[in-house]
Amino acid sequence: MGWIRNWRRRRVLEQQAILPQAWDGVVAGLPLLGGLSQDEIVRLRELATLFLHEKSLEPVQGLELDDRMKRVVAAQAVLPILNLGIDSYHQWQSLVLYPDEFVTRQEWMDEDGLVHARRDILSGEAWERGPMVLSWADVAAAPEIDGYNPVIHECAHKLDLLNGSANGMPPLHAGMDAEAWRDVFSAAYEDLCHHVDARRETAVDPYAAESPAEFFAVTSEHFFETPHALMRAYPEVYRQLASFYRQDPAGRIPA
Repeated sequence: MGWIRNWRRRRVLEQQAILPQAWDGVVAGLPLLGGLSQDEIVRLRELATLFLHEKSLEPVQGLELDDRMKRVVAAQAVLPILNLGIDSYHQWQSLVLYPDEFVTRQEWMDEDGLVHARRDILSGEAWERGPMVLSWADVAAAPEIDGYNPVIHECAHKLDLLNGSANGMPPLHAGMDAEAWRDVFSAAYEDLCHHVDARRETAVDPYAAESPAEFFAVTSEHFFETPHALMRAYPEVYRQLASFYRQDPAGRIPA
């Protein structure tokens, strides 16, 4: 039934596409998109249109979400899949937006049967086959290019989850070497953990040392926001991400 889906998408792009003037305003407000070619900007607008048509953006706790805010979210969400396609996000439909950071509570039982609980204050979260959750306050900080981008971070988790678990290894494309990916990311992750444990300054956000899944998500943020810094710190990681995302931000963003 793929032809029906494609027909519907063509209709959406013909009749409900984000207007060029409105889209130009989004692009102008996001330096992250500044190095894209005109063709890429057009394709990004089409993907953002489909994203807003196929995903449900759900504000909570009194957040008032207008069309401009939705476009800002969508533009960042589809940047990682610019050359992968909207079907890369087929496993989830909802994006929940809080006004600011939100609190989560987790419970688990240890091997002795004791139940533990933990409260975390988060700016984003991605659930397996569930919604993606974001803090609008953090999303709104997108114009600052600093290697921190919660939208890209959580979208990277969603891509990682396509193989059923968040483990830092999303399903790779034909022609990519899974063993090479594991070797490169494992070595870089261990190196970062070593520097973090030694309390040394790192080029990559130390949060990446939390787990291989967080390392993939955080390096994805750096890949799109500060590609030259990532390339200097972990050139092989950059090359693997360039193959996975089929993009080369370092080639379009001045050093």
